[in-house]
Amino acid sequence: MDIFKALEEYDYEQLIFMNDKETGLKAITCIHDTTLGPGLGGSRYWTYEKEEEAILDAMRLAKGMTYKNAASGLPIGGAKTVILKNPDKEVNKEAMFRAFGRFVEGLNGRYITAADVGTTEIEMDYIYQETNYVAGTGLKPGTSGNPSPSTAHGVYVGMKAAANKAFGSPSLEGKRILIEGVGKVGYILAEKAITEGAHVIAADLFEEPRKRARDLGCQIVASDDLFSVQADIYAPCALGATVNDDSLEQIKAAGIKVIAGAANNQLKEARHGDKLEEMGLIYAPDYIINSGGVIQVADEFNGGYNEARARMSIDRVYDQIEKVFAIAERDGIPSYKAADILAEERIAAVRGTRSIFNPHTKSILNR
Repeated sequence: MDIFKALEEYDYEQLIFMNDKETGLKAITCIHDTTLGPGLGGSRYWTYEKEEEAILDAMRLAKGMTYKNAASGLPIGGAKTVILKNPDKEVNKEAMFRAFGRFVEGLNGRYITAADVGTTEIEMDYIYQETNYVAGTGLKPGTSGNPSPSTAHGVYVGMKAAANKAFGSPSLEGKRILIEGVGKVGYILAEKAITEGAHVIAADLFEEPRKRARDLGCQIVASDDLFSVQADIYAPCALGATVNDDSLEQIKAAGIKVIAGAANNQLKEARHGDKLEEMGLIYAPDYIINSGGVIQVADEFNGGYNEARARMSIDRVYDQIEKVFAIAERDGIPSYKAADILAEERIAAVRGTRSIFNPHTKSILNR
């Protein structure tokens, strides 16, 4: 892999490799763009077959955070960390995540971390023992805790905006919603949809979340037979790249009209977004609709977390999705391209005054 070629292609600022032999920490932090402020993005604890896969995942996710934060109107840039999990090796998680926290502290505020797939408030508490540059910890005064409910709420209101575009009404009552992944976010989304009167069909790789979803009243379908059922809305809420060459025809055959979920990087490639447009499907771009969690986390840096203020900002995900659809219609482009335009225009407007973030300049860290 040509690292610098990959960095130059999409204008990445930094790729940082971290290794701590004593604790077993192997981590990669990618800072994509800090034009708007310090790079904020979660730390993913995951198993990768090859190191190159971890690097590419960190880069894709960091770029997504730049666009998510920009399109959400937040004064922060985009970054992401992947911490390589070795399933064959037992580690002391406190020691390992505290070691990671020391590396974060060494970046002096250019990167702020938070929870992501495979990490929770517990790991953020460990990190906080070593650095203030962490959000979503239960130990730090003025912090907000677990962002999953906020992510789910943003997906819920964004789904309603997409439903309004597809069906002429934002109501989810009577709609058949297929949720792939009923973990931290997907389960809460299912609760909200069922409360509104939707019929929820749930799939998950693991038995425990399947059982919880079944107890909630969801119809359960095997992950391998995901699109064997008919549905109106597909909500990918697990890992990304589920909209791909193999799934597109299955999605169409299942009668799905809307794709609106919490997963990052739902399109395996950009051309799959073009294909959705050709097929007449409504796609709510992932980094717009799943921005509720980062909106919550960013609110911590506005004089301490205020739940009512954060909820008002998350409710505006509905408006942002509508804005994306309006740009798409105006320019005759797919919604994923319209979302990029929304983010890029904001970054370009600020880039005239500064580009790379310096922790000593005025920012949300100095409030």
